[in-house]
Amino acid sequence: AEQLMKIRTLSILFAALLCAAPALALDKAKQEDLDRRLREAVTVDDVEDVRRLLAQGADINSPNEFGKTALMRAVEAGSSKSAYVLLSKGASVNARTVAGCTALTFAAENGHADLSALLVELGANVHDRTRSGWDALMIAARLGYHVIVAQLLDFNADPNAADRYGDTALHGAAEKGHPKVVEVLLKHDVVPDQVDRKGETPLMKAADKGHTEVVRMLLAKGANANVKDKQGGTALLRAADRGHLTTVQALLAGGANPNLANKSGTSPLMAAAENGHDKLVKPLLDKGARTDLKDEDGHTALQLAESKNRAAVVQILKAQK
Repeated sequence: AEQLMKIRTLSILFAALLCAAPALALDKAKQEDLDRRLREAVTVDDVEDVRRLLAQGADINSPNEFGKTALMRAVEAGSSKSAYVLLSKGASVNARTVAGCTALTFAAENGHADLSALLVELGANVHDRTRSGWDALMIAARLGYHVIVAQLLDFNADPNAADRYGDTALHGAAEKGHPKVVEVLLKHDVVPDQVDRKGETPLMKAADKGHTEVVRMLLAKGANANVKDKQGGTALLRAADRGHLTTVQALLAGGANPNLANKSGTSPLMAAAENGHDKLVKPLLDKGARTDLKDEDGHTALQLAESKNRAAVVQILKAQK
């Protein structure tokens, strides 16, 4: 009889749980709906709706399937008013997405200087990295947001921190050609000749893209024009290969050696000759570029020009004999 009573009691409890299950599920669904609506409301900066949803119990830090919270979405969209409300209500400034992004990296990515300033003031971690290894400073520098770069540096962001490929904020700014960002970085303790995993310096990246103003700034700060990457290439070789005349002139004026060849024996003059960059030939020759150097296949600059039918280059080189 005692055992039967226990069974009946358990049955009653189980039935009660089954009856309660739909209500619990409904509560969860309602919560998820509130959280979703909050994340949506901030993207259009509907402050009244944001306040109302929070008052109704929306979880201020609830993330979507990618880990993105309402604050992150507000920052990403530039919804300043909604972001202020969320922060005033205690939204986490250092929550992270699945990809490691934070509200601060979203501010840096989208150029929202007012929000990045507010976030760092409220304790956002300037050193947090995305899964790709980028911190907010690297992102802002690469995209040219010099005001955000200055803010982050004022809050002790590391100007020499590198991503998984060894690239720093200066590498990114130099490659993309952002002189204002480069100027800000160079005012701090940035290493102008820091190399990445390929042995590339910021000067090489700027030279490769023909960003002459950035090249001049780096040289003025003491960047070494004759550093070689892991393939033996220099900034001058890159600029000559691409045909960037003003960049070649700036590098030569900054002490670049015109006779430094890469591991294949290719010199700047050979690169210019083979690619038909006739306007580069005389500046290189005037700075002492040798015409007798040979690459690994035994070809001189003249022979390379002839093989590619670079008539203008051939004419200039033959006139030197």
